[in-house]
Amino acid sequence: MVEDENGVKHWKKVEVKLEDHVNIPNFPSGLSPQSYDNHLSNYLSKIAMEQLPHNRPLWNIHIIKYPTSNAAGNLIFKLHHSLGDGYSLMAALLSCLQRADNPSVPLTFPSLTSALNPNLSVRGTSIFMNIPKVLRSAFNTVSDFGWSLMKSSYVEDDISLIRSGNPGVEFKPVEISTMTFSLDDIKQIKTKLRVTINDVITGILFLGTRLYMQEGRNKLNNEHSTALVLLNTRAIREYKSVKEMHKPCAEKVWGNQFAFLHISIPELTNLEYLNPLDFVWKAQKLIQRQRNSGAVFLTARLLEWFRKFKGSEATAKYIYNTIKNSSMALSNIIGPVERMALANHPIKSLYFTVAGEPESLTITMVSYMGKLRGCF
Repeated sequence: MVEDENGVKHWKKVEVKLEDHVNIPNFPSGLSPQSYDNHLSNYLSKIAMEQLPHNRPLWNIHIIKYPTSNAAGNLIFKLHHSLGDGYSLMAALLSCLQRADNPSVPLTFPSLTSALNPNLSVRGTSIFMNIPKVLRSAFNTVSDFGWSLMKSSYVEDDISLIRSGNPGVEFKPVEISTMTFSLDDIKQIKTKLRVTINDVITGILFLGTRLYMQEGRNKLNNEHSTALVLLNTRAIREYKSVKEMHKPCAEKVWGNQFAFLHISIPELTNLEYLNPLDFVWKAQKLIQRQRNSGAVFLTARLLEWFRKFKGSEATAKYIYNTIKNSSMALSNIIGPVERMALANHPIKSLYFTVAGEPESLTITMVSYMGKLRGCF
């Protein structure tokens, strides 16, 4: 990056040499797919620990030409977070892909609009009946934003199976695992509980985390653990192509435009241990209360203020402390409904993850072809 006469940093335009960015590793030949699973896992752990060279653009592509248990080959994009957030990078990736069945037809995505609850109606509601809701929302906003400031400054989570608290955890070797859920199954739970799909996903992840934390214990022991939920703060809902995002009159959608929400992972009771849906319902109530406050908006404004008046280094330090003091991070991206193809090669699965952050557990989710694909 370079600074202009006003001290503002900008990306320096350079000539890209593809040979510096494309990597094709060599594994032993003639092995079984299960053996190549191990080689791929070790390779992922290796490149996750490596820093991108600062003397050239901060991205690499790794082409794995060996069949694993899940695919005939793997393509890995490693991109620095300074280039953009999940929305920006996903939009850039989608600009390179086409529908496998008909490249001339654009990709489609699950609807982001949720149906209104028929039991709720604002029509004819007295303004005086809304006063308690407004006051409650204002109180929750102040409370949640204040708690977020403390969590980002000096209040740390308890030490647990998902948080060691050791300094430099971001430099330790990582293990990357994946899991696939059926969106139809998640929709059944959504319909039964009358909540959103995101509520069900978050509740399931919280439940799985609590069950893992109880492993090997004879009684429930609920340490105070916080999940950092990353949220896109853009006003737009659909993806824009790279060409659209760089038009002179286009909205400013490229880059890092996100905020975070601190959500305490609910405690697991004996009754909820026997009936997991009760735990998912409790988690939804907690998420809904915080989602209805303005803390996310204030956090986004705070990060923008840091970036504008304190600089990118101060902003990065604030985000670093925020992540370090929590136990886990959650992030999700919406993917296309149809199968995609890259250069006429069908794409079977799609995952993303984040490496190099001061946290032991990060869970990312992306929807693709009616499945929810998780990486942790």
